[in-house]
Amino acid sequence: MLRKPAVICALALLCCALWGSAFPCIKLGYEWLNIRGTGSQILFAGYRFFLSGIFTFVIGCGAERRFLMMKRSSAWHVFRQGFLQTALQYVFFYIGLAHATGAKSSIINASQGFVAVIASHFMLKSEKMTWRKAAGCILGLAGVISVNLSPGAWDGGFSLMGEGMILLCTVVYGISMVLLKMISDEESPMTITAYQTLIGGAILIVTGAVLGGQVSGFDAKSTALLIYLALLSTAAFSIWTLLMKYNPVGRVAVYTFTIPIFGVVLSGIILGEPVFEVKNLIALALVSAGIVIMNRT
Repeated sequence: MLRKPAVICALALLCCALWGSAFPCIKLGYEWLNIRGTGSQILFAGYRFFLSGIFTFVIGCGAERRFLMMKRSSAWHVFRQGFLQTALQYVFFYIGLAHATGAKSSIINASQGFVAVIASHFMLKSEKMTWRKAAGCILGLAGVISVNLSPGAWDGGFSLMGEGMILLCTVVYGISMVLLKMISDEESPMTITAYQTLIGGAILIVTGAVLGGQVSGFDAKSTALLIYLALLSTAAFSIWTLLMKYNPVGRVAVYTFTIPIFGVVLSGIILGEPVFEVKNLIALALVSAGIVIMNRT
């Protein structure tokens, strides 16, 4: 069932739509909680992912009718996943975002699908690079570039603390996708998701606190927003882990190019930003073409 192209498409797009919705929701969270500075942003992310880990653990225990426990042999692999996929890439992302434009950050970060395909070529014997994979990734990246075309978006050159950190974030997350594939048979998807988000969230909380971050002033709407952000991570990470378990990395990773498009569209709906522009339609067409090429049999 999870190997059928239509099912892969529907579930992968659902995950990317959920991750895309996080962008405007995080902006709202910053506004409602008066969050300023990298330390506070990382601390807020830590609250989100640690809460997501709790939700995933509770839901997983109910769904699998058992107390979710890792095997000793899996502990290091799951810890590594939480450190890379949830914590390290998020720290790199926020440091870089503070020193680079949103457009450049979005484009560099969206290339994680390309990184995953390249990494799988070297890390998995069963998944070699082909012209079809390369073409699909190039079209997807072109779509991400087009959705971020705007005057002044490319100014400022390249800096280690800006674009360099975003690039490191992309490499870390792209590799973590392949590592997720490699450990997907060791534990159930819910077990992996629960523990890696708990571990990653805890690391982010400690990191944000060390950097002097503060998050306070929660009320009903900001608490509801944090719960939504945690639940979307629970759903997206769990479904994504399932897809990675039963399918080649490239067939799933190519869908990550849709995240910036969902982010733009949902930002328009939630924050009132312009959506119906030619560049957005071009981006959607390019990314769609890349997905079709990558998944054709």
